[in-house]
Amino acid sequence: MMTGGNALLDAKLILGRSGIKEGMKVADLGCGASGHFVFPSARIVGKKGIVYAVDIMKTILQTIEKRAKLENMQNVRTVWSDLEIFGATKIEAGSLDTAYLINTLYQSKKRMEIIREAARLLKKSGKLIVVEWKSTASPFGPSVEDRVDKELLKTGSAKLGFSIEEEFEAGEYHYGVIFGKA
Repeated sequence: MMTGGNALLDAKLILGRSGIKEGMKVADLGCGASGHFVFPSARIVGKKGIVYAVDIMKTILQTIEKRAKLENMQNVRTVWSDLEIFGATKIEAGSLDTAYLINTLYQSKKRMEIIREAARLLKKSGKLIVVEWKSTASPFGPSVEDRVDKELLKTGSAKLGFSIEEEFEAGEYHYGVIFGKA
């Protein structure tokens, strides 16, 4: 897996599109060890908000916890979960304003199950921000076969009650889709 950070994905651009504000509850589903979106989100939502860093790898969560302590970010909560299992994520259903799935779906064969779990966590009118590798070949990243086809993503998400609010270029090798929960 690539750990290119800002060189590949501009957190400011993506967070700007997400519309998160002070006091919101946000989750980065499949957050990764760098907390590339966790920490900037935590600064935006502030002391009244909460950012859940969710991952299946406990070592990743320990890294996030250490950094949160180091930076005195008391609004970051780590949550261990297998996002492929409906109901597995220990965050209150219908409580999130925004959820991110950033370079997460391509790692699973159970993509719709992950989106279904995200839908469970989001409140009505909540937003799901999905950023994935474009389906075209690139010098790095997952194989083209493992990439998430944007049209299939949109069709599948619609079946789970999401509407497309916006599509955007998330970088040279990534696309972004913002879904609204009906």
